[in-house]
Amino acid sequence: MKRTNILIAALLLFQIILRGQQKENVGLSPWGAQDQIGTLNMMTEASRLQVLSKISTGKSYDLSVDYFVGMPSFHSLGDPGYQYWLTHTPHGTIVDNPNGLGDGMNKKVSYTGDAISMYTHMGTHIDALNHFGLDGKIWNGFTPEEHLGDKGWKKTGAETIPPIIARGVLLDVANAKGPLQKNYRISAQDLQLTLKKQGIKLKPGDVVLIRTGQAQFYENASRYLDNYPGISLDAVKWLVEDQGIMLLGADNLSFEAFPPEREDNWVPVHTYLLAEKGVMFIEQLYLEELSKDKVYEFAFFAASLKLRGASGSPLRPIAFPIGPKS
Repeated sequence: MKRTNILIAALLLFQIILRGQQKENVGLSPWGAQDQIGTLNMMTEASRLQVLSKISTGKSYDLSVDYFVGMPSFHSLGDPGYQYWLTHTPHGTIVDNPNGLGDGMNKKVSYTGDAISMYTHMGTHIDALNHFGLDGKIWNGFTPEEHLGDKGWKKTGAETIPPIIARGVLLDVANAKGPLQKNYRISAQDLQLTLKKQGIKLKPGDVVLIRTGQAQFYENASRYLDNYPGISLDAVKWLVEDQGIMLLGADNLSFEAFPPEREDNWVPVHTYLLAEKGVMFIEQLYLEELSKDKVYEFAFFAASLKLRGASGSPLRPIAFPIGPKS
């Protein structure tokens, strides 16, 4: 009996490895040749109304992080950090008199103006479907030769991402398993354990947010970026293929963990979700308050900036608990 169990375990392990290393191909959308938003097509007026009708309280949770100079961001490939500068200050306006109205007016009406510069994949943001592709194509077979101009993508740009209203589910893996080790890969089994402990089930069309616990270190960039845990390829395949989720998110920098699981792909989770399955995802969420209050099911609201042609955009997600009214 023991030998049989070992053989079964070995077979299951082999199937998991094989599943993770199968051929990668860009997906063609079941929503048509012109589809640019992938699984966000699962949202309907009826589905939005259904989740809105279940809001049980006026309490809300802000799931986004602050933007500030020195904030943690992906810089390994030379992408710029967040920059902020003042263009006008109350005293400077008096000295410079840029409006030509003189000391009296500028002393009475104080004026502050500012500007920012940033990478589109900073802070709480959503990845558009053009962010990563495979073999010269992005989701739905769009190509840079036909659809990428000097001012951005003509297909699947961030401006196409609709406002998102859906049932949200927090999978508090860091609470279910305890603090996660550096580079830990969250497995499908971890997600199933978390769901069981939380007493909740997933439904097709859900927005699933995964807490690794990394957001608690967000103010300390070196610790936040230090070999953080992330989700595994097997886990996202279980969520997408078996559970039918619509959108994913996590509280770490790049959703998946490094080093990559595949030798032939440095971001296999990214390409599986974006290029193969048309599933967008959110990075650098703030999930600590939801975890503290054990809010595992909620109405999820989010809207991104309509950055035409861009590969991602800042996002401001809000959660409203749903369930029996108290």
